[in-house]
Order: sequence, then C-alpha cells, then structure tokens
Amino acid sequence: MPQTPLFADNLPPLFLDLLGDDFEILPWDVSSHSTSLSRAEAIITYGHPRVDGALLDRMPNVRVVSNHGVGVDHIDVAAANARNIPVGNTPGCLDGATADLTFALILATARNVVIGDHFARSAEFTVYEPSLLIGKEVNGATLGIVGLGRIGKQVAKRGRAFDMKILYHNRQRDLAAEVEFDAEYRSLDGLLAESDFVALNCPLTSETTNLISTAQFATMKRSAILVNMARGGVVDTDALYEALSTGRICGAGIDVTQPEPLPRNHPLLRLQNLVITPHLGSASDRTRRRMIEMTIDNLRAGLVGLPLPNRVN
Repeated sequence: MPQTPLFADNLPPLFLDLLGDDFEILPWDVSSHSTSLSRAEAIITYGHPRVDGALLDRMPNVRVVSNHGVGVDHIDVAAANARNIPVGNTPGCLDGATADLTFALILATARNVVIGDHFARSAEFTVYEPSLLIGKEVNGATLGIVGLGRIGKQVAKRGRAFDMKILYHNRQRDLAAEVEFDAEYRSLDGLLAESDFVALNCPLTSETTNLISTAQFATMKRSAILVNMARGGVVDTDALYEALSTGRICGAGIDVTQPEPLPRNHPLLRLQNLVITPHLGSASDRTRRRMIEMTIDNLRAGLVGLPLPNRVN
C-alpha cells in the first residue's frame, strides 16, 4: 500500500515505531521551495511549531492536524476549522504527570533543593550547620490554583495530601470541586493576596496572556512562591525578573518561559531564587507513550473521515 505523506517535526524513535510503515515522514520545511507542503495529507505537531491559516493555505491536501499535547496555542484552530480541517490533542493522559512536576517545583523552590544540591557537592560544605538554607514550610500552607481544570484538580488533590488550604480561581466557580477538595473560590487578586504558593495551570489564551504581571506581583505576599506549569506567556517575563530580583516575591519555579527557551544570557537564569526546568510537565515514560498513542489515534481517524477521539473545538 502507498504511504500517506505526513508533515511532522522532529519525531522521536518511539513515535516513528508506533506510526509503523503506513506513513512517509516529510521534513518540516516551510520555505518557498518546499515540496512537503503540497504533498502532505496530514500534520503532526510535536515540538510546538506554528500552524496558521497562511501555512494551511499552502497545504491543499491536508485532512487533519494532530497535536502531541493538550495546549494548542501554536495552532490557529479557527483557521483550521474554517478549512474543514479537524485539530486533535491529547487531554487527560498527562494530568497526573504535570501535577507531579507542579509539586516537584513547589517543593524544590520552597525547600532550596537545587541550591542545596549545589552546595552539598561543593568544596564549601565541610561542616553541618543547622541554620543553613531554612526554607518555606509546604505542609499546612495555603495553595492558590489558577485554573482548576483537569490538571488543576490533580494539583489540588496533591495539595490536600499536604494538608494545604486550597484556593482557586476560574472563569466560573466549580461547586463540585469545592466540595471534593474543600476548595474556596477567590477572585484572582484575592487568591494572590492570600496564597503562600500560587500554581498556574491555565491555558494560554488572549485572556490569560500576561495574566501575572507587575500589578499581580505587587498583590502577592513577599514570602510567596509562584509556580508556572501553564505556558510561558501567562507570566510577564520582565515583571517576573523584577519581582524575583527585588524580593517582591520569595521565589518561583517555572517549567515554561516566554520566549522558550530563554536566551542563554537572560538575567532570569542568574537568579538563585528561581528553579527552572525545560518544559518537562508531561515528560514521564508512561505519559509520553500514551500521548503519542492518542496523537496517532487522532491522526488515523482524521485521515479516514471519522470523528477524532479528542478534537479541539
């Protein structure tokens, strides 16, 4: 059988293995002389390349766009729908892994894990000193969750295991979640003012772009820690640097940045009260395999005209 031409960026070996021999992988080449664009019948976005209406207009044979991940801020879904091209994503399977890393960043930032690791390996550590690197208590603290969706609820579940007081902010109240997690609804400013830890787990939209900026940092406790597991654009990068470098907030743990990655000389990278990971939210073995499987399920359904198992509306 002939192979289906598939436009995809930097797929890892496991992805290629699970795709099998049904597809011809075309290089992600959007230059004016590219032959991939006219030949491709489907798109997989693996590393968040931009897919917009202008690109789709150069790809007349594409029948489906399948995204590896939940967030689709790099895909113009409205433009795809206008061209009758369904867009799929992978919700649900990565909630636990992303919530795990949210708490890893909470703990690492609060308890000086990274600084402590570096010091413990250094020549300076020759005598145990009980007053060294006193951190913030996580147990019993107040956790404010911005975006109590699938991932946010998993974060709340973990927060309850640490006997934390759970606050949340959504566009709409979630009464069932309030009961399940003993969570209290707050306005954004109210949540920021009360929380010892602020966890961002919301999608990046026009409404959430730079949601946390100078005014919001001014509302937070000076002892507070911000954790961003959403998208880099949810936080104003310049305002984050100012808040951390001046002590406006105590610290931050971030898995995402704007831009991503940051330039290697960016001043944020020199701050000791910042813990940063390279977008590892869903990067666990079981989760990544399931994400690949769901991406392929959406791809195959779209190619034969069936409803996508997980379509973005």
